Amino acid sequence: MTARTTRRPAAFTRLTAVAAIAVAGTLVLTGCGDQTKKDDSSSSGSSSSPSTGSGSGNGGTAPLFSKLPQKYQDSKVIKVGTDASYAPMEQTENGKIVGIDPDIADALSKQLGVKFEFTNGQFDGLITSLYTGRADIAMSAMSDTKARQQGLDDKGKKVGKGVDFVDYYMSGSSLLVKKGNPKGVKTLADLCGQTVAVQRGTIYETAFKQQKTACGSKGLTIESFDTDTEAQTRVKAGGAVADLNDTPVAAYIAQKSGGAFEVAGSPADAGPFGIAVDKSNTQLRDALQQAMQAIIADGTYSKVLQKWNATVGAITTAKINGGS
Repeated sequence: MTARTTRRPAAFTRLTAVAAIAVAGTLVLTGCGDQTKKDDSSSSGSSSSPSTGSGSGNGGTAPLFSKLPQKYQDSKVIKVGTDASYAPMEQTENGKIVGIDPDIADALSKQLGVKFEFTNGQFDGLITSLYTGRADIAMSAMSDTKARQQGLDDKGKKVGKGVDFVDYYMSGSSLLVKKGNPKGVKTLADLCGQTVAVQRGTIYETAFKQQKTACGSKGLTIESFDTDTEAQTRVKAGGAVADLNDTPVAAYIAQKSGGAFEVAGSPADAGPFGIAVDKSNTQLRDALQQAMQAIIADGTYSKVLQKWNATVGAITTAKINGGS
């Protein structure tokens, strides 16, 4: 499971047998095998497509309502920025944003007694939306990384104050290629001299840039797009050899593609997805962590992942800033 975006440290070579076996199981369950997620949804140019969680916003009857900052106790709403183009984490169906992240948010809403209202936008503006107040949190399969915590871009330059994360899922990364894998791609090293497609602003774009350096004189052409769907289209048309995504997302894309794609090689680089919160909003961050821990303990979290065949990435402890 983008984003996305991914979404995780760029190195692609650290493999784990456990992850490989687990993902293989996932592929059996889902058929046979999409992204980015992704760093942040832009506060500018984003299309508003709100999707409200089913939590009743019943205030004091929720066990953790009193843990929220007064602002949210009064409004009964937490605004969520997302990029709803990253199934099964989040996608738009019949005008509603659905997927693993919205379902987890629904479960959190019952603990906190407020509604989680999702608004769709571009991934690479999500963190900015926290700085501007357009969103209270970003929940979009966003990898918890030290760079994002510290507000650094892919070159290590300070571009913001950074965010805190409440971790809620572990995901590896996988290459998505055209069915039949005509170029025989298994690792990033196999991409040297080729063209790849990826969603802009994701850790996977960073991974490809680092691989381009590693390729040396052979080179690597990187085509970056606003959405992972565009990157997939490029691969499907044969204009790019591969896209890079979170493993469950890549498996889901392949499974739903009608035979257009497959997952190449083995999963690598397991790392956490986190709910991003402005660093100044520590009370909200801590309330979200307590709510995550509560739904893990009562089994609701597990049921959400079972629904989406995504239990391979389940966590037992909701850490704050557990990424590297």
